[in-house]
Amino acid sequence: MVRKRILIICLVVIGFPCFSQDLQFSQFYASPLYLNPAFAGSSELTRVGVNFRNQWPGLDRSFISYSAYLDHFIAGKNSGVGIVVNGSRESLSNLQSMEVGLLYSYRLRLGQSRYLHFGTQGSFVSRSANFEEVVFSSQLDIDRGTIDGGNGTWAPEDGNKRFADFNAGLLYYQDRFWLGASAHHLTQPNISYLGNDLNRLPIKYSLHGGVQFKLPSGFINDYFNNSRQERTFSVAFNYKQQGIFNQLDFGTELYFEPLILGLWYRGIPTKNMLPNNEALIAVLGFSLPNGLDMGYSYDYTLSKLGWRNSGGAHEISMRYSFNFADPAGKSRSVLPSFKY
Repeated sequence: MVRKRILIICLVVIGFPCFSQDLQFSQFYASPLYLNPAFAGSSELTRVGVNFRNQWPGLDRSFISYSAYLDHFIAGKNSGVGIVVNGSRESLSNLQSMEVGLLYSYRLRLGQSRYLHFGTQGSFVSRSANFEEVVFSSQLDIDRGTIDGGNGTWAPEDGNKRFADFNAGLLYYQDRFWLGASAHHLTQPNISYLGNDLNRLPIKYSLHGGVQFKLPSGFINDYFNNSRQERTFSVAFNYKQQGIFNQLDFGTELYFEPLILGLWYRGIPTKNMLPNNEALIAVLGFSLPNGLDMGYSYDYTLSKLGWRNSGGAHEISMRYSFNFADPAGKSRSVLPSFKY
């Protein structure tokens, strides 16, 4: 118990300047609108989905992230529209964040089966915090091994921050290949809780893509008839850069209808001051014929925080896709992206 408390204090002391960093999902392709505004309408269906992440449950304090979204493709306008709600909660400082964003994307056809999406997003963000229980580095007496009481006066109204935010992105895809790029926090809003102090939220850049390989199809026996079973193998990546921090997710996914198996590695192994060897992620999912997709993933911690101390991370996603504009189902281009 003592060791866990020390870990929490160290995380707060080291990570306090990083409270402004964005939340993340291991199943980022299952939260497409959060990943890149250009994904709005990219499925050419109507989609509704939710994501939930419980990070480091082994610690005394919780780190919770969630997202919900809805998007729709307007075929006559070659456009996608969507709405996304993202949030997070960290119990030590009662730090809570809520974002509501509206998205628009336009699809440009470049050839028989090649497309380019341009996406934009405007959001309203609300953040609140209570740092009365937070331990700052100035309170630590390393020589005596004690923590000095009190981190200064803190008024509840000082812990509220609201601002507008803007994101943009591009997405190119064809039959087997996709590549996207996005930039979040283009105006770098001031997120400081300390009066007139200026603390700009750094722009987060993301480059993501992959390739999908078709495997020999099989047959599914449903006791009435045999239907074709889709089988694919995909390799993908997602690189992120925000301020002085960077991260690479690289993984594979096997889709053996209706089963999805995935394996991801997160980190950029280095020997500098900020080692970035973070987690190994296993994904299990199901994609049902009625348009419902469900996924679960577990992060096995590889960093010095340790798996026994952190408890890793659990993540759940659900998504339902349907053809709202044309229930009979017309032909459409299929984005060869990861399920999760």
